[in-house]
Amino acid sequence: MQKTAFGALLAATTALSPLAATAQTEIQFWHAFTGRLGELVAEQVATFNESQSEYSVNATHKGNYSETLNAGIAAFRAGEQPHILMVFEVGTATMMGAKGAIKPVYEVMEEAGADFDPDAYIGSVKGYYTTTDGQMLSLPFNSSTPVLWVNRDALEGAGIDPDTDLSTWQNVDAVLDQLAEAGHECPLTTAWQSWIHLENLSAYHDVPFATQDNGFAGLDTELAFNGPVQVQHIAQMGEWADEGKFIYAGRRNEGGANFRAGECALFTESSAGYAGIKSEAQFDFDVRPLPYWDGVEGAPQNTIIGGASLWVMEGHEPAEYKAAAAFLNFLSSPEIQAKWHQDTGYLPITTAAGELTREQGFYQENPGTDVAVKQMTAKAPTANSKGLRLGSFDQIRGIIDEELEAVWSGDKDAQAALDSAVERGNQLLRRFERASN
Repeated sequence: MQKTAFGALLAATTALSPLAATAQTEIQFWHAFTGRLGELVAEQVATFNESQSEYSVNATHKGNYSETLNAGIAAFRAGEQPHILMVFEVGTATMMGAKGAIKPVYEVMEEAGADFDPDAYIGSVKGYYTTTDGQMLSLPFNSSTPVLWVNRDALEGAGIDPDTDLSTWQNVDAVLDQLAEAGHECPLTTAWQSWIHLENLSAYHDVPFATQDNGFAGLDTELAFNGPVQVQHIAQMGEWADEGKFIYAGRRNEGGANFRAGECALFTESSAGYAGIKSEAQFDFDVRPLPYWDGVEGAPQNTIIGGASLWVMEGHEPAEYKAAAAFLNFLSSPEIQAKWHQDTGYLPITTAAGELTREQGFYQENPGTDVAVKQMTAKAPTANSKGLRLGSFDQIRGIIDEELEAVWSGDKDAQAALDSAVERGNQLLRRFERASN
């Protein structure tokens, strides 16, 4: 798309004052992206800045997700906060609890007179960042969901039909047996074990991860991921680990390097792994829906998102909020969102961006890239699959990681590990509740 077209797009997607300012209004945008994603964010910012003359966005990388969140909070306390801050999804409750620190996106858009429709965003994405009455607090930006990546060459090498049905964990179990019998050293690995194998497992099987609608209905929520479905799944993964069929690589995305190098046959990872896998893999691969346990009522439901949203910080001038509104509307426009989705593997956060991607033939030319979209939108979200809103969630994930590692090493059984994680995590929730009241 030419820059002149982007200028027309901006004019069409914002309903802000047409009067040109005598000087540009500059705003600060702090984000967590490096590498290729950092380049793509810089490209978006440059395109916006070049498409009009009234506003200028200055983007700055502030570290990983946790570091960017902490930098934003520290800056607010010092009165030096940016206008827009990228915050990963587990920081949502923290931002909501930061009294006086944020200006809800719906207010920013209303006050700027922007043409903003929260219903344009797909429900399973929008729900994560809205109040119970549908008011959008932050703008979804880079949203992803877990899928199953398949090394087709590895399956063929083990005498397995690479198109074999992997839709259920029962079927995956059978394939792992075949891979192990063929001497494969890494039948299955994963990234982000808590996000995929507990948080999304719960949503996908329509069972609660926590009470009070997974925290959406109140701060007095308690963790509930030690139920039968979760225990069964973690117990099975523990067996696979003991038998050498599941290879644990680390808490974050360490397993990605193993899969991209062709060492592992199956890999549960974010849909946003697409860009890296496509550029590095020297083997034939495809992407499948995240498996589910056949026999669990309601499964598969829908998975939930990872990634981050953009929060507008309090303490700035009205003209600067108009600039923020214009930039956020630009990022949400169908053309910009479709390009971001196609470049990265992140979900198209609006229905229009997904439809445009399909019209452009991207899904037909890149089979499987629509799997995550279908998985997120096939069913309307339930109270168990809308998302998670828990205080101190980053620290709770750390506890979950510790307990899961004890299962993989054989030091604990699944029930004991999940019971311990629930008990320890609930202590953090109570501290967060007291601090927020």
